[in-house]
Amino acid sequence: MISYTLNGIKRTFSGNLEETLLDHLRLEHKITSAKDGCSGQGVCGACTVEIDGKPKLACRTKMKDLEGAEINTTEGLPNEFRSTIGKNFANKGAVQCGFCSPGMIMRAKGLYNVNKTPTRPEIVKAITPNICRCTGYVKIVDAIYETFKELNGNGLENKAKSALIGKPYPKYQAVETALGDRDFVDDMHFDGMVHGVLKFSDHPRAKVLKIDFTEALKVEGVIRVFTSKDIPGNKVIGIVYHDWPMMIGEGEITNYIGDVVASVVAKTEAIARKAVKLIKVDYEVLEAITDVHEAVKPNCTRVHADHSNILETCSIRFGDVDKAFEEAAFVSSGHYETQRIEHAFLETETAIALPEDDGVRLYSQGQGAYVDRRLVAKVLGLTEDKVKVVQVQNGGGFGGKEDTTVQSHASLHAYLLKMPVRVHLNRDESIIMHPKRHPVWMDISLACDKNGMFTGIKLSAIGDSGAYASVGTKVMERVVGHATGGYTVPSVDIKADTVYTNNVPCGAMRGFGVPQAVFAVESCIDEICKMGDFDRWQIRYNNALEDGKKTATGQVLRGVGLKQTLLAVKDQFQSAKYAGIACGIKNTGVGNGMTDESDVIINIVSDKKVIIHHGWTEMGQGVHTMAIQTFHQETGISPEIIEVKVETEVNIPTGMTTSSRATALVANAIIDASKRIKEDLKNCTLSQLAGRSYRGKFVCDWTCKPGADTAEPVIHFAYGYATQVVILDDKGEISKIIAAHDVGKIMNQMLFEGQIEGALHMGLGYALTEDLPYKDGRPVSLKFKDIGILRANEMPEMEIIGIEEKDPVGPYGAKGIGEIGLVPTAAAVANAFYAFDGIKRTKLPMKRK
Repeated sequence: MISYTLNGIKRTFSGNLEETLLDHLRLEHKITSAKDGCSGQGVCGACTVEIDGKPKLACRTKMKDLEGAEINTTEGLPNEFRSTIGKNFANKGAVQCGFCSPGMIMRAKGLYNVNKTPTRPEIVKAITPNICRCTGYVKIVDAIYETFKELNGNGLENKAKSALIGKPYPKYQAVETALGDRDFVDDMHFDGMVHGVLKFSDHPRAKVLKIDFTEALKVEGVIRVFTSKDIPGNKVIGIVYHDWPMMIGEGEITNYIGDVVASVVAKTEAIARKAVKLIKVDYEVLEAITDVHEAVKPNCTRVHADHSNILETCSIRFGDVDKAFEEAAFVSSGHYETQRIEHAFLETETAIALPEDDGVRLYSQGQGAYVDRRLVAKVLGLTEDKVKVVQVQNGGGFGGKEDTTVQSHASLHAYLLKMPVRVHLNRDESIIMHPKRHPVWMDISLACDKNGMFTGIKLSAIGDSGAYASVGTKVMERVVGHATGGYTVPSVDIKADTVYTNNVPCGAMRGFGVPQAVFAVESCIDEICKMGDFDRWQIRYNNALEDGKKTATGQVLRGVGLKQTLLAVKDQFQSAKYAGIACGIKNTGVGNGMTDESDVIINIVSDKKVIIHHGWTEMGQGVHTMAIQTFHQETGISPEIIEVKVETEVNIPTGMTTSSRATALVANAIIDASKRIKEDLKNCTLSQLAGRSYRGKFVCDWTCKPGADTAEPVIHFAYGYATQVVILDDKGEISKIIAAHDVGKIMNQMLFEGQIEGALHMGLGYALTEDLPYKDGRPVSLKFKDIGILRANEMPEMEIIGIEEKDPVGPYGAKGIGEIGLVPTAAAVANAFYAFDGIKRTKLPMKRK
């Protein structure tokens, strides 16, 4: 028997001595502030706790090693420390998705135990063992530094935070999230809940001959094994194309190693995992199509028998391209390649479904509650009103939680068993299953005249979209639509192929195809500058988009602040000994030929409670906070009494939360609803409005797809613009990155800075260290550390500059910030290295030297 103290209470343990402390805390004591981010690999730090005064990883600590130990989680922190650091994590913007926050706080406590007056570099060193995928670490350091000052009696005076638009109002539920008091889906528990585990294909392409689960059923605690035969509705689903089977059945062919062939539901996850290993599947192994260049050849085997391997070709041609290149003074041509990368959100996929009436209630972390509702209803053969989805704020998405992964499986299990069922992916399974960023191969040529004015561009791109469509066609359409970068180019010949292979699917990821295109075109610009002895800043300024100019799609732009971003970085760029510069443009994902709409319902419950219902996913970007600030700006109603909910029962269907679109759509809808509330408040008190509901709506239905046959195409309702500068020291190492961004209107200064800092962190990783290589249809490594996420001590100084050139449609002129933040980053790094050593980088990730 092991005796120990947990959060000040003496405990004993007589179970399996090899059990990890993390499992013991979460399963035995339901203490969920310690998070599981890397499934025991000891890499992410989300499970950090205090053991005998020192920060330790709960996932790597066995119960056998805890005799006499004093263990503290965030729940056991001294009250003053706990309240002070929770407040500062909120007030300083250290919480985005917040999944890493409790672990970071425990690292801070470990530092405080030995050093109560640390410098900022000492704080950076202390938190370096822990990963944050959202913030870029700056605001975490800010929060810890301010906390220690306060605890030492030197803190700033606490003032009430204004929630007006533009002000640094803390993120919704930030304190609770930071301290681990707010549940993520995997933290939830329901009476009688059982656990599902998925059996994945053993081969990227194989015919399933037989699935034998006899031995799995013999394991004590197993409740049922499911195969595709158990699906009562549509087996094949998808968010754009219906080409993704929920399960592969006997006689059918697997398309990648993330295909599910069976699932086990048992009393515990451990029992289910034991049983899954006993499922025997007989295959006829087939040759996998894993080379995208082979896949497009006419004689190549089709991944899907009913469709060519080229899922879509998107092309745009206008102007006299041939003449532009014949008469060009300078032409830069090259072949550029970008890599596949993992989203690496710290919270892996989990869904919990409960039987309810003659349907299900689903707790989802996905990026589209109403998309989840639609797809789950199809799988179960139900009408959508029988599927009630509650969207739970998730632990990071970045596009990787758009596609349905475990939601359908949990719902199927719960619906057929009439029991609450949780389905959870460990880190290996998460990497195997969900879509990634597209690897793209680009042949590009950029022409200019003797004065450095761009005259023409040619681009042929091919993207490996993997086994299923996901949103791959939309990603490659963005490659086409943004191929001219932030510049006016009068003649273009651009095309991009979206291609099926037997690799992992690729879909949405922050930037959505644009970082790939910008890396290529910006590298061409610097080569042209070298050819023609042009000034690298001036050529960009002279060619930069401005009001009345056209993008590669032919769309005429309004509210363009790109030149202002260039002016904002000019002095630092030109005074640096070694520096790279790149511009970027990124659509706000509203339009592209689809009708986009957003509804809100605002319930006045009492003078102490107002509920905003909308349909968008909170995943760290702050959409709930934007809703609250917009409502407060419009009505003056206190933000302290406002709750935000995303539940499909209220039936206000919206699309996917992606591509910087949620803030624009929800804020415009709230502004619409607020008109009627303001009118009623002229004659009534808030208390007198109790019981009333107000509905608001915003619709964008005036756009078209790229390449549409129309004289004045409008592809997207808004674009964001940026210029970034990367400065190197004398050794060629990155010392500083400057990011000037035109976002139309900064809705919240603190969240704006945090979004850009986090995007720069991801962009630098994309440029330098991150990769998810595949060989023969399988990932080369499933180790989380091999993904290449930058740690706090690897980040350079960052300077964020906000430019506000209002968009004519966005709320208060806002354009969106989530996507644009990393669009120019890799290109700026490449151009900095080119300035340093004259070596042109054409492939990501780049070598520093």
